[in-house]
Amino acid sequence: MLKSIYVTPLNLLKSASTVQQQVRTTFILKRKYDPPLHKTNEKPRRMRAKHFIYELVEDTLVKKRPNMQVVLKTFVEGVGDKGDVVSMKPHFVYNKLLLPGLAAYNTPENVAKYAKTEAEKSAVKHSSAYAQRTVNMLESIVLAVVMNKDEPWVLEPWHIKASLRKAGFHCREECITLPKERIEGPDLKKENKDFYCTITINKLEQAKLKCRLHHWSTDPSERLPYVLEHWKMESEPLLNVGLPEKSPETTQ
Repeated sequence: MLKSIYVTPLNLLKSASTVQQQVRTTFILKRKYDPPLHKTNEKPRRMRAKHFIYELVEDTLVKKRPNMQVVLKTFVEGVGDKGDVVSMKPHFVYNKLLLPGLAAYNTPENVAKYAKTEAEKSAVKHSSAYAQRTVNMLESIVLAVVMNKDEPWVLEPWHIKASLRKAGFHCREECITLPKERIEGPDLKKENKDFYCTITINKLEQAKLKCRLHHWSTDPSERLPYVLEHWKMESEPLLNVGLPEKSPETTQ
């Protein structure tokens, strides 16, 4: 009985000895005080305690590792397209590109293997690595379009351009497509109502931008009450056209 009890820890020790992992803890040091020199063929002079004081030159644990180069197997938003050789931080490369199988190590074989074919080059789906990210950002916001409450107006692309600039986006007027139905005012019935316009990016990608109409007066006594975080409030559509298409719901 005792023999069977003591066999198990011995086996565990044997298996544990085979599981070893190298720990790279290298410190580069230098002496603070130079040791005394001695003449040739003479006995070295004895060093004192101060000669064993060291200063840290470099700690390899906190040393910044160089970027890694990989070849993309497919389009990765914000990184690049298929066949591109990108250089990025090792942590991002390991966790976001290599482990999910979106990239391979940069070797001549992988560059030739994942290079775009002529058919793939002709069928351009993305104008740049950051175009889809811009589309996602535009479609995730509710743009406040502030119009005059006292003077008559007709909504034009430059109104959307100015509102986008206030929100931190720079866009040309020719890239903005308004709804076909004319929007004019002032009309308080249209206050806090939504409409959609189309933003074209690099003449390829298109984003459906949700806009919300607000009226503003230069006379403080005529101004409407300020609505805090208006994008969180429910609203009604201003037009029946220009709404994004919804996928059909399945019923059981």
